[in-house]
Amino acid sequence: MSEAQYDLIVIGGGPGGYVGAIRAAQLGLKTAIIERSKLGGVCLNWGCIPTKALLANAEVYEHVARNADTWGLRVSDVGYDWPAIIERSRKVATVLSKGVAFLMRKNTIDHHIAHAKIIKGATDGSPCEVELYDAAVTDNDSTVPVELADRPGAVLTSRFILIATGAAARELPFAPFDGERIIGAREAMTLPKRPDSLIVIGAGAIGMEFAYLYHTYGTKITIVEMLDSILPVEDDDISAALAKIYKRAKMNIHVGTPVTAIDKTKSGVAVAIRKGDLIETIEADKALVAVGVKGCYEGLFDESLGLETYKDHIKVQYMDVEAPDYATSVPGIHAVGDVIGPPWLAHVASEEAIVAVERMAGCEAVPIDYTCIPGCTYCHPQVASVGFTERALRDKGMTRGEDYEVGSYNLQGHGKAVAAGGNKGLVKIIKALPGGGILGAHILGDQATELIGEMGLARHLGATTGDLIHTMHAHPTMHEALHEAALAAEGRLIHG
Repeated sequence: MSEAQYDLIVIGGGPGGYVGAIRAAQLGLKTAIIERSKLGGVCLNWGCIPTKALLANAEVYEHVARNADTWGLRVSDVGYDWPAIIERSRKVATVLSKGVAFLMRKNTIDHHIAHAKIIKGATDGSPCEVELYDAAVTDNDSTVPVELADRPGAVLTSRFILIATGAAARELPFAPFDGERIIGAREAMTLPKRPDSLIVIGAGAIGMEFAYLYHTYGTKITIVEMLDSILPVEDDDISAALAKIYKRAKMNIHVGTPVTAIDKTKSGVAVAIRKGDLIETIEADKALVAVGVKGCYEGLFDESLGLETYKDHIKVQYMDVEAPDYATSVPGIHAVGDVIGPPWLAHVASEEAIVAVERMAGCEAVPIDYTCIPGCTYCHPQVASVGFTERALRDKGMTRGEDYEVGSYNLQGHGKAVAAGGNKGLVKIIKALPGGGILGAHILGDQATELIGEMGLARHLGATTGDLIHTMHAHPTMHEALHEAALAAEGRLIHG
C-alpha cells in the first residue's frame, strides 16, 4: 500500500470546501485545498455576500430617497454613485476572501492555486491522485470551464478527495450569455451602468433579489416566470403576498409564462413570451437569465474513471441513507454542495462537508435532516421558510383540518413592525394534527431571514406550537410575530 501525501484533498474553496477543510484539520487529518480562483468560491465572491452588500445599499437608498417624508426627514438632492455601490460590494467580498485565506493558514491547510484533474480513485490499496495545472487568480474565472494546460504540474495523492466545486448559472439553450445584453447573476453584480429597463427571466431567489435591487434604483422591471408563481418553491400564500406588494410597486410580473426566444435589437433585447396560445414580445435594455444552475465538474475527472452523474450534477448517496458519506461512484472520492444538486444553498454545502469529513475520520456524524433546511430570499420585504409548504403537504395526501392546521398573522398591525416601518408581510405556521408539531414556517417581512432561525431550531428540537406559545418573547420585537402565528394556529390569536 503506497503512502499518500494527504489524508484529504478538497477541491473547491467555497463554503463547502473551506469549511470541510477546516473540520478535517480539526480532526487531525493532513489536508490540502485546491482552488483555481479566489478562496470563498462563488458564494463569497460572486453570490451570497456581495449580493447582500448590494441589497443593503438598496435598502438604505429606499429609506432615504423614497421614504424620507415617512420618517420625518428633510433630505434634498438624494442621488447615488453606481460605480461606488459596485465597488463597495467588491471590497466586502475581497475582505472576506482574505479572511478565508487566513483560516487556511491558521489551520495549517496547504492551499494550492491551481486547476485540478482527478486521474485516479482509491483502488487496490493505492491513494487517489490529482494533477495540478497552472491557474491565474482573477475575478472572473472561478466557474468558467477551462481547457487544461498542455503540461500538468505536480501530482498530489490523498486517502480521500472531497469535491466542492459548486455550480454555475444555467443558460437558456436558445439564448446563451453574451455578458452584455443577455446576462447572468455575475454580470448583474458588476454592470458599469444601471440599465433603464431589465427583464428578469426566472423568479426564484436570485431573480427576485436582482429585481428588487434594480427596481429600487429606478430600473423598469419585468419579471417572467415559467411556473405559476414567483418564488415557486415558497408557500403559495407567501408568493402571492409578495407578488401583490411588487405589483403595487409597479413591477410587471408574468407567471405561467415561458420564454420562447431572446433576440438582440439595436438598443437592447426583445424577449418573446408565450401567454396561452399567443406570443408577446417585451423589449428592454438587458435580460437577466436566472433559471437555475448546473454542477461545475467539467474537466475535473479523467474519463476512464466513469464518474456517474445525474441531471448535470455529480451523483452521490446521501438522502434516505442511515450513515451518508456523500460518496461518488469513484472509490475514495466524495462530493458535497451545489455540485451534487438541490437544494443549492451555501449553508447546506457547509453542513454536508462537515458530515462527509467526519465520516472519513471515523466519527459518528449526525446526518442532515433535509426537511429542516432554512431557505432565505433577501429582497425587501424578505422571505424565509423552513419545513413543508402547504402545497407539499397536500401533495402528500394530507388534508387541512384533519392532518394539519394553519396559523397566519399579518404584520400590518404588529407593534415593532409598525414602529420600524416594516409592516408589510405575514407569518404562517403549519402545525401537525394532533400534537401541534411544526410542519412548516413561512415568513414574509422585515428581518424574515433572521427570524427563521427560531423556527428552524423549534422544528429541529420537535417543538410544538404550544411550546412556542409558552416561550416568552420580548416586547416589542419582530419575534413576537412568531408567537402570534403560533397562537393563531391554536385558535387563540390576540393581536389580529
